[in-house]
Amino acid sequence: MNIRRILLAAGTGVLLALSFPSFSLPFLAWVGLIPLFFALYDASVKQAFAIGWIAGLVFFGGTVFWVTNSIHFYGNVPLLPASLITFLLCAYLALYIALFSAALVYARKNRPALMFIAAPAIWTMLELARTYVFTGFPWSLLGYSQYSVLPVIQIADITGVYGVSFLIVLVNAATAQVVFDRRHYPALIAAVGLVVSAIGYGYMRLGQPDGNRQLRISVVQGNIEQDKKWDPAYQSEVISTYRRLTASALADKPDLVIWPETAAPFYFGGTGPEHGALTEDLIKFVGRSRVPLVFGSPTYRIGPDRTVRLRNSAFLISAEGNIEAVYHKMHLVPFGEYVPLKKLLFFVEKMVQAIGDFEAGDNYTVMTVMNDKGEEIRLATVICYEIIFPDLVRRFVARGADVMNTITNDAWFGRTPAPYQHFSTAVLRAVENRVPIARTANTGVSGFIDSKGRIINASGIFTEAYLTNTITAGDTRTFYTKYGDIFSYACTLLAVFIIIKRK
Repeated sequence: MNIRRILLAAGTGVLLALSFPSFSLPFLAWVGLIPLFFALYDASVKQAFAIGWIAGLVFFGGTVFWVTNSIHFYGNVPLLPASLITFLLCAYLALYIALFSAALVYARKNRPALMFIAAPAIWTMLELARTYVFTGFPWSLLGYSQYSVLPVIQIADITGVYGVSFLIVLVNAATAQVVFDRRHYPALIAAVGLVVSAIGYGYMRLGQPDGNRQLRISVVQGNIEQDKKWDPAYQSEVISTYRRLTASALADKPDLVIWPETAAPFYFGGTGPEHGALTEDLIKFVGRSRVPLVFGSPTYRIGPDRTVRLRNSAFLISAEGNIEAVYHKMHLVPFGEYVPLKKLLFFVEKMVQAIGDFEAGDNYTVMTVMNDKGEEIRLATVICYEIIFPDLVRRFVARGADVMNTITNDAWFGRTPAPYQHFSTAVLRAVENRVPIARTANTGVSGFIDSKGRIINASGIFTEAYLTNTITAGDTRTFYTKYGDIFSYACTLLAVFIIIKRK
């Protein structure tokens, strides 16, 4: 493999990384894969795998480098091992682009005329796989690069975010194919036609009216430093901060107030005298305010073997001060809330020493709140990392949620692009299911996204804030909500057919 191929592969990695927050240059994604396609020209399958891996390593190195910040500053892992762990993660993620490149070269040798459709089908198949393999890590899916390009992403209500990725790769592949051989211009015409059709559909969806039921929500961003969050010496200060900000937000007359993930710096509902007193005090505070509160708190249960099982939970306390609903986080963060394959990966267990080893919930909880007209609005909460999983959010909406809420503590990310990348994933969840999303983050970004993916309001990071907006509840169930990832599975079948089909 020569230096030219290496530079072209690295060029693709750089262009794709620049299309994501916080650089946010989405147009680069539409040409970002072309250098890789040039690098793959006349390459063997083995060479293609290595070329794709280099492109992937640069791409993921440019988008998930924040992992080092998280595990070094908050996991107490020394900088060098933390950097090595991040490198290994990027190296693993790069395998998906390596497999894409190798499969594409193999398919092109058998059916060169189908490269323009094989490329997006294979890419979509591998993005779907990355969502599930080893518990899944669907960060930096290519479609997220377009979160701010509203006409393009509206097709997600049919295809999910994967359909946006498909279009991007289709344009890249068709353009490269025409450059390789001008006789393939029909491929580019077809790609442009599909994109124009998708944009036309997008403008049509953007022009459709919203529903009638509305809910006024205040989100409260406490900006609690991570090293103070669980320090008993700062417990009263943390609680006081949220109460003070909530008191200010109540002047906006919200129907609901939302605090972030683990906003309560104690075990809500815990049996110990201190936790019990703080639980009762919070319930009384909500009762006095006469406005329902959704908030995050660590909880625990005693297992059959008398061991303590920690859980990351969200509660709804009614305006009357009653505990109306509780949700226990189902998709836990590997190496953050638990260590997968503990016996094999014993050397990284210290990464979760600060927060413990959590147990996953198993219930898609949908909560009911009332607006000022006395109308019922059904709301579901996902916690932190869960918002990046399209099918998980879809299942809440399929079970009746009209509004989605995501609570998170992004202090782990520091001042990196990660909070903005995390926020951008919520835009696609809103479009996929045509439900608005209220996002509440300890250190930001907090804000509101409507059912068409428009960012109504957003806070800065590492600042105290409260935001109040009236959002319109979703009133339809999209194709994606009803049927899930049918498009992506169809792409998988197409990719397999093209790869194994001989001339």
